[in-house]
Amino acid sequence: MVSSVLRDARRIVVKVGSSLVTNEGRGLDEAAIGEWSRQLAALVRGEGGAPREVVMVSSGAIAEGMKRLGWTARPQEIHELQAAAAVGQMGLAQMYETKLREQGMGSAQVLLTHADLADRERYLNARSTLLTLLRLGVVPVINENDTVVNDEIKFGDNDTLGALVANLVEADALVILTDQKGLYTADPRKDPAAQFVHEAQAGDPALEAMAGGAGSSIGKGGMITKILAAKRAAGSGASTVIAWGREENVLLRLVHGEALGTLLVAQTAKKQARKQWMADHLQMRGAVVVDAGAAAKLRDEGKSLLPIGMTAVEGDFSRGEVIAVRDPSGREIARGLANYASAEARLLCRKPSSEFEKLLGYVAESEMVHRDNLVLTTG
Repeated sequence: MVSSVLRDARRIVVKVGSSLVTNEGRGLDEAAIGEWSRQLAALVRGEGGAPREVVMVSSGAIAEGMKRLGWTARPQEIHELQAAAAVGQMGLAQMYETKLREQGMGSAQVLLTHADLADRERYLNARSTLLTLLRLGVVPVINENDTVVNDEIKFGDNDTLGALVANLVEADALVILTDQKGLYTADPRKDPAAQFVHEAQAGDPALEAMAGGAGSSIGKGGMITKILAAKRAAGSGASTVIAWGREENVLLRLVHGEALGTLLVAQTAKKQARKQWMADHLQMRGAVVVDAGAAAKLRDEGKSLLPIGMTAVEGDFSRGEVIAVRDPSGREIARGLANYASAEARLLCRKPSSEFEKLLGYVAESEMVHRDNLVLTTG
C-alpha cells in the first residue's frame, strides 16, 4: 500500500521535529537540514520520477533559541519561550534558506498560528499564498508563530500544524519525520514485546492506546500527537507516514515506493472528501444564478464558474463560504467555495476578469468558484 500512496502523491507536506532539527537540542543540525533540503529539491525537480510540490513544516525555533541563549532547560515563562522562539527563528530560517539555495531551490518562510487557520478569511489568504509559492517552484518552510501567540506555545505542536497545513493545501500525503522508526504497539523502550506497526487505518482508536506520551525534553510532541495528526490529515484525504528522519534518503525512498516507517491510510480519497463535505453542507448563506451557457460549462465540461456567466447574487455570504449555484430556472446545479463575498460578487456579475481590479481595487481570483472547489448536485 505504501508504494502506491507515496508514489502517486504529487503534493506532500513534510514535518520534522525539534529533536531531529536541533540534534537533541545541541543546535541546528546543518548536515541533517542539508540532507532534507537535497531530497526536497530532488522531489521538486522530479529526479527519478514526476515533479512534486513540497511544503516543509519545521520545528526547532525554541530549541535553537535556547541554545543561542545558553539555556539548558526549556523555560516555563511564556515571555521567555517567546523570546527563545524569536532568537531561534532567525537561525532556523537562515539555515533552510542557505541549504535550499545550495540545491538551486527558492525558499520562503511562512509563520502561522492556529488562529490563522481558524479564521476563514485568513485561512484563504494563507492557502492562496502557499499555492502560489508551490506553483512558482518555491519550497515554503512553515513554523508556528510562537513569538506572538501564547496558546500555540502552551498547547500547540507542529504535528498538529503539519496536519492543518496538509488540509490547507489539500496535500496527497503528510510525512512526519521523527526520532523513532514509527509506531509500535507499545513503547519499545519499556516493553521488549512491542511490535512494529507497518500499516493501519488513520483514525483507528486502537492507535491512540498504543501511543505513549511526549518523547523528549526538547520537543513537545510524542507519538500520540502524530497519531492524532494523521487522523486530522485523513479528514481531507491525506494519508500519513511516520518515519525515522535520519533514515538514508528517506523521502526519496518513500516516493519511490519503499515501505519505511508506519503508514496510516486515509479511508477517503482527497477529492472525494472535499466534495462530500461541500455536498453535505446543510446551511448555505447564499447563491449565485448563472446563465444557460455557464450552467452547461459547469455541468458538461467541468469548468470553473466565471463571474461573466453570473446573472444574479442571492443572500449575504463571505469569501470562502459554501454557496449554491443555480441555473436560470432557479434549480441548484452545484455547490462550491466562493472566492468573493456577496457584495463583491454583485459588482462582478457579467464582468470579465480584466475589469476586476477597476471594480474592486484588487484581484483575488479570476473565478467565482474554481472547479477544484465545486461539486455538481444534479445531473
